[in-house]
Amino acid sequence: MKKIFAALLSASFLLSPMVVSQASADDHRRPHVVVQKKVVVRSHWKKGYRVNASERRRFSDVNDYRRYRLAPPPRGYRWVRADNDYLLIGVTSGVISSIIAGR
Repeated sequence: MKKIFAALLSASFLLSPMVVSQASADDHRRPHVVVQKKVVVRSHWKKGYRVNASERRRFSDVNDYRRYRLAPPPRGYRWVRADNDYLLIGVTSGVISSIIAGR
C-alpha cells in the first residue's frame, strides 16, 4: 500500500509541470477580448439653429481656442461655450455652424 501511494505521489509531482505548461500555452492562444464603452452625449444644440439674444448672454466667449484644440474661427464667426459644448456661431446672424461636444 505504501509503495502504491509513493508511486502515485511521485507521478503527480512529475506530471504537474506538464499540465501547468499546457494550460499556460492555451492561455496564449486565446484572443484577448477588449470591451470599449461608448458614451453618447446628447445636446439640445443643432447645426443651423438660430441662437437668440437671450441665449447668447449665457454663453462665454472662447478666445483661447487653441487651448481647447479648436480650429481658428473663420471671419465673421466665433467660438462660444454653452454648458459643456463648444459652438461656432455667426457673429451677426447667431446661426450655429459647428458643434463640438464637451471634452
